[in-house]
Amino acid sequence: MSTWARLAEARFARACFKAGLSLEGIDADLIVDQEALFPRLARNGWVGLAESWMAGEWRTKDLTRVLRCLLDVGFKARRRRPHFRFDDYDGGGLPPELIRVSTTDGMSFFGGIFTGVSTTERTAVPSHVRGAGRGSEAGTHFVDITTIDNPVEVERADLSDAQRRAVLRLLEETHVSPGSHVLEYPASGGLVAVEAARRRATVDSLSADDNVLAAINEPLVLAGVSDSVHLQPLEHPVATSQEWRGRYDAIISMEYMELLSARERKLFVASIERMLDSSARAGVQTVCATQQLPDVAHEALDALRLYIWPDLRYPTVEDVHRLVDRHTTMRVIAETHSAGHYAHSLEMQNSQFLGMQREAAADGFDAVFRRMWHYQFALRRALFDLGWLDAVQFTLTARHRGGRR
Repeated sequence: MSTWARLAEARFARACFKAGLSLEGIDADLIVDQEALFPRLARNGWVGLAESWMAGEWRTKDLTRVLRCLLDVGFKARRRRPHFRFDDYDGGGLPPELIRVSTTDGMSFFGGIFTGVSTTERTAVPSHVRGAGRGSEAGTHFVDITTIDNPVEVERADLSDAQRRAVLRLLEETHVSPGSHVLEYPASGGLVAVEAARRRATVDSLSADDNVLAAINEPLVLAGVSDSVHLQPLEHPVATSQEWRGRYDAIISMEYMELLSARERKLFVASIERMLDSSARAGVQTVCATQQLPDVAHEALDALRLYIWPDLRYPTVEDVHRLVDRHTTMRVIAETHSAGHYAHSLEMQNSQFLGMQREAAADGFDAVFRRMWHYQFALRRALFDLGWLDAVQFTLTARHRGGRR
């Protein structure tokens, strides 16, 4: 091995020792089968660790725990974070075949909300409106912040109900009722459209991925709501005024904002404002970074940007408020936080996927891809366990003097 590879090996061994991870013996937490791991670490840091896992060069019985421990001690195989060039996100969704083997309902790849005690507190938060002076709406405004306690004794079979509960909460927040005209933006598998249509709403679902739209047809037909849902393809990740000019009583978005570049996020919230009726609400579910998210976590996430979501950047809650305040005339009026529920959702999706390996292979996902998919579940779960990520539902509406609607 090269000198750089030996240095990476030494750093890795020290990090494992510091994290309490054993590398030898029958009860080893982590076993390195091939020394090719260390040149990968020397070249690409955390991406190298992920690529080595994908290549089968090291193994563990508990990948989430190993990643959590290494992150917790701030493991870095290189002194500087490697630079990677990521492709631009084209707005496409995950392959429907991959979602089918990763979820219990076969269509919903987002976090759920299990049963749990919730508490709500009206809190004054800073406003980020530009050009307003002291004493104006640029000071603070009130937000109803709800925190849902962590669930207990949940099983994989509970995941579908939890995802449905997350959707229903957004539909309630946005006041979807019979006769409402609802936009799902973008399409997220079918559950949002089905539940909105069951409330006798009319639904439009937009997506830049024709495969996603095609996969939604079946659940709509099975639910008997296909006549109430209109599927519309887009050419771009964010709907332009030339592509779509609808006006809606409610807009629902499930875990899309974090996949967009900084520029596209601005266009995204502006497009929501453009399509939302002046007296209406939008509900946005997204994963947020907490203030504790360290640099090592950003480096670890490079592997997910390189292989799955090119523009993946988790905004903080403050980032979302600033984005809405500065680039729209809307305002966040409510937040629901459910980090523990999202962590359990990831665990169950991972368990479902690991139990569907034969089906995944039959759908064309080779062993390297399947190991990568297992890795992304484990990494995201580790970040939630460390308190570095949070799951948040935001309610948006038009801004008024006096702070809220």
